[in-house]
Amino acid sequence: LLTGGPVMALEISSTAFGPGTTIPTRCTCEGDDLSPALHWRGVPAGAKSLVLIIDDPDAPDPHAPKMTWVHWVLVNLPVASGGLPEGIAPAALPAGTVEGLNDWKRTGYGGPCPPIGRHRYFHKLYALDVVLDGLKHPTKAQVETAMKGHVLAHAELVGTYEKTGR
Repeated sequence: LLTGGPVMALEISSTAFGPGTTIPTRCTCEGDDLSPALHWRGVPAGAKSLVLIIDDPDAPDPHAPKMTWVHWVLVNLPVASGGLPEGIAPAALPAGTVEGLNDWKRTGYGGPCPPIGRHRYFHKLYALDVVLDGLKHPTKAQVETAMKGHVLAHAELVGTYEKTGR
């Protein structure tokens, strides 16, 4: 049976940095704090929405991590969106996208700003079989609870950053 080629797994990538490489300064608190350009493909059939969570499990010190710091939460991204351009403004997000709260207690992207050492930043994309209704500026924990049982696929891209001390 020909099905039109192999089934692609969900993938997330960036033109700003590659897997395991350094996130550029312009995307951090030492630069312009621009969200990195992100691209995705391989969204599974049956997916109704996407969730993007960027977090840092190495806070505050990679040698003695105490918490995961949340940098960006986006819910209900359209499955056909294909990605986000660098430095996207909240008003330019795809229609229907809901912004969650980061750990600065605000919506929007907050770039890497590690107090000590080189941290890892996980850019996690989830394809869901539902649109998450009723969420207004949710926290990462609220989104993760709402996603339970609805994740069709998951992909991640990890970048790193250490302050230059300039």
